[in-house]
Amino acid sequence: MFVSRMSVPSPPRQRPRPPIPPNGRRIADHPSPHHKHFYTSSVMEYIVPEAKTGAFEAWYRRLRQVAQYHSGFLRADLCTPLNCDDGVVKYYSIIHFASPSQLDLWLNCEVRQRLFHEGKTLFLAYRFKSFSTGLEGWFSASMGSRGSLGPPRWKQLLSVVLGLYPTVILQGMAFSALGLMQGWPLPTSMLVNNLITSSLLTWVVMPRVSRLLKFWLRPAYSPTPRQIDLIGAAMVLSLLATGVVLFNWLQKLNL
Repeated sequence: MFVSRMSVPSPPRQRPRPPIPPNGRRIADHPSPHHKHFYTSSVMEYIVPEAKTGAFEAWYRRLRQVAQYHSGFLRADLCTPLNCDDGVVKYYSIIHFASPSQLDLWLNCEVRQRLFHEGKTLFLAYRFKSFSTGLEGWFSASMGSRGSLGPPRWKQLLSVVLGLYPTVILQGMAFSALGLMQGWPLPTSMLVNNLITSSLLTWVVMPRVSRLLKFWLRPAYSPTPRQIDLIGAAMVLSLLATGVVLFNWLQKLNL
């Protein structure tokens, strides 16, 4: 007997979007006919002690040899290292794959995770390199790294408050004295005020605060002596306290 079976087609499977690496950017699918000429690359930045550069380069050669056997691998490069201060060297590595999914398979595969875990003894900090502007540029901070390339977060907090507090006070006093935006709706005036404040912080205030506190705002991978930490914190808190006294005095004078 012949029995006919009707198969119900299953719904098409949607390929999940590859996760974006920490602090990195994924190249989106290109709709043009030349899409086949576009590849996906991952750029990594490493901070390596000068005494471990030889061991680091040997470790990276092992990592590159393993990557060559993964599907979609095109090329891997280790750029000429940059000599930095404090006895460390900065390396950039670039690895190219034919598609985002193949790159993600490599980044998340077990063998790479194991080799990367071994390599953490050879570098002080690392990050997926991206190019951005904004608040993170004030301290060259990094996300997703084992050791931050910027100063500790509590120092960043105090430094931002040191720059933000007088900026907001002086900006408010100036606008009030000039009669600017007095009759504007609150949402509109807040937006314009925030744009002006953020611009002043990014291009005027925070670069000067960073230079003033350069002795204190050391990278997290290079801890400062406790005495320096206390001096820097006392300096910031003293400046904030002075600002409070000064601005209260100016307010009493109706300035």
